[in-house]
Amino acid sequence: MSGALNVTYLDEIVTDKRIEMPDGRVRQVAALVYRVKKHRPEILLITSRGTGRWVLPKGWPQIGKTLAQSARMEAYEEAGARGDVAPFSIGTYTYEKSDICDGEFGDFIVDVFPMRFSHQEKNWPERGERRLAWMSVEESASLVEEPDLQELIANFDPELISIR
Repeated sequence: MSGALNVTYLDEIVTDKRIEMPDGRVRQVAALVYRVKKHRPEILLITSRGTGRWVLPKGWPQIGKTLAQSARMEAYEEAGARGDVAPFSIGTYTYEKSDICDGEFGDFIVDVFPMRFSHQEKNWPERGERRLAWMSVEESASLVEEPDLQELIANFDPELISIR
């Protein structure tokens, strides 16, 4: 895994949408939305709009919110998911994007915030633009492409997460 676990961003309010790291990568945030059914954790994956790959809801940090709050907003906007988000990242993953259609390209580092699912809204901004699926931890880890994200998901244990 490329990032440290349990990095707390509790009080850091985002002041700039594009946060460039010292190594030149640009920071994004993702929500690892989870629920527990029959004592087994499930992860909510969505498809990307461009390539249809299975991914976590993710996007840009939002000005005036914490990184965790930004991740929770991405879960709502992309999947209609609501719930409680932890104020800490459980790790990071990196990816490269060269999507000419969206005008985005570069190297990105993504902080992943666990979010305990409570419910799904009937309507949300990107409804109909993506597929959504609840999957086991093992299946989720096998379907995402980024090696660091595969490892992060494979090692995810909701019993180790304390969300207040």
